[in-house]
Amino acid sequence: MEAELADLNAFLAVARAAGFRAGARASGTSASGLSEAVRRLETQLGIRLLHRTTRSVVLTEAGQRLFERLAPALTEVQAALDVVNGFRDRPTGTLRLNVAVSAARLTLPAIVSPFLAAYPDIQLEVFADDSFVDVLAAGCDAGIRYEERLEKDMIAVPIGPRVQRFAAAASPAYLDRRGRPGHPGDLLEHACLRGRFGSGAMHAWEFARDGEVLRINPSGQLIVQIGVAVDLAVEAAIAGSGVVYLFEDWLRPHFESGVLEPVLEPWWPSFSGPFLYYPGRRLPPAPLRAFIDFIRA
Repeated sequence: MEAELADLNAFLAVARAAGFRAGARASGTSASGLSEAVRRLETQLGIRLLHRTTRSVVLTEAGQRLFERLAPALTEVQAALDVVNGFRDRPTGTLRLNVAVSAARLTLPAIVSPFLAAYPDIQLEVFADDSFVDVLAAGCDAGIRYEERLEKDMIAVPIGPRVQRFAAAASPAYLDRRGRPGHPGDLLEHACLRGRFGSGAMHAWEFARDGEVLRINPSGQLIVQIGVAVDLAVEAAIAGSGVVYLFEDWLRPHFESGVLEPVLEPWWPSFSGPFLYYPGRRLPPAPLRAFIDFIRA
């Protein structure tokens, strides 16, 4: 019994994304094309691989067994074919990165354009996501995260600035009206613009000075989802609604323009910069190898 390689890849894309539309976005194809390919594969195999409803797509037991054996096998097939790509003068193909929103905003802008100019035959796709992500299951070649969020058994390569800081800030008008905090504990008496992770957990504000570390959970009227809605909190701070706590580099342009004023700067904590990470159990595809070499250089 033979099945077309394209149909098998279509099944993997749908299974990984748990849906035809999400699978189409990840694979750069159409949802109708994936649906037809999976239907053709099921007909050829004589068994249903997916339970489909209007709201969800779930693997059947047979589909789950096929996925578990097929995913690593096709990964090896792709790796074998990609060996040829390594002999080209200029690598070609698609590089898919799943990155933290902060990395998309602060790290990649200085890298992407020079990389694309150096490798004109590589197409780069960037997916910004602040949740914990299995990069392979998400259909990506690599991810960019901070050290505490790196997946296990991954190779990590430093990318971007090696030291960053969190910063607190507010508009001069707000601080004239409510006073300028002299200690992190003073923020408990201020309107603070908070962030919530996709998991539902609130982001604690951490400060450090002379070996003393303080974690506080201030209150305020506005709570935004970390990553996708952070700019709303920044704009609210500029408008005078309260104190915002964010990456210093994210706020730096607003410090320079004067619309935001640094708050408690001696207490701003430092942390290590982001890492590019990818699976270590197989050779990286040629576009990823080119990207790794580029950021190392």
